[in-house]
Amino acid sequence: MFIGHFAVGFAAKRAAPRASLGVLMAAPLFLDLLWPIFLLAGIESVRIDPGNTAFTPLDLHDFPWSHSLVTSVAWSLVFGGAFWAATRYARGAIVLAVGVFSHFVLDFVTHRPDMPLYPGSPMSVGLGLWNSRPATMAVEITMFVIGVAIYARATRAANWRGTFALWALVVLLAVFYAMTSFGPPPPSVDAIKILGLTGWLFPVWAWWIDRNRELRRA
Repeated sequence: MFIGHFAVGFAAKRAAPRASLGVLMAAPLFLDLLWPIFLLAGIESVRIDPGNTAFTPLDLHDFPWSHSLVTSVAWSLVFGGAFWAATRYARGAIVLAVGVFSHFVLDFVTHRPDMPLYPGSPMSVGLGLWNSRPATMAVEITMFVIGVAIYARATRAANWRGTFALWALVVLLAVFYAMTSFGPPPPSVDAIKILGLTGWLFPVWAWWIDRNRELRRA
């Protein structure tokens, strides 16, 4: 899943209004932010395999430290715990922990059975939504529209940057999603690693959005 994870970040602002959108967005993206680092370190690996599923040409056969069930729970606790230690905002910490774990849940729905239960697990799970491109796009686009709408209704622009930054990100993600859905496979695994690292820019962008928006009064 791609823009569905962003949808969770946007919608989370309603549940934890005192938390920055930057950290709220980082939570559901966190496992994918770790993934290129683990690829570069040689801890995990990926293959380009056109036709692996209808939606993605990637064979995600080896990512137990970033995406398994047990490590997803661990990363959730680490992320939420670190936020609580820094802010003492318990509600935000819980929302962030749930946000991190939501990544595993959404990937479980979309992936074929390639999500391990724990590092070294002989069993992997996945419902295989990616086997249908129309169904995948219908689910993700619906989630994304709802998530953006929730954030837009929970906040309002404090200046022109608050409007521009939000809708520029929405348009960029829509373009990326179209390219991912209909474009050619990545040229190499190295390209996947580099592109994956650029994902760290999205929480920064989300932080910038939130800096230029304010909560609407109930």
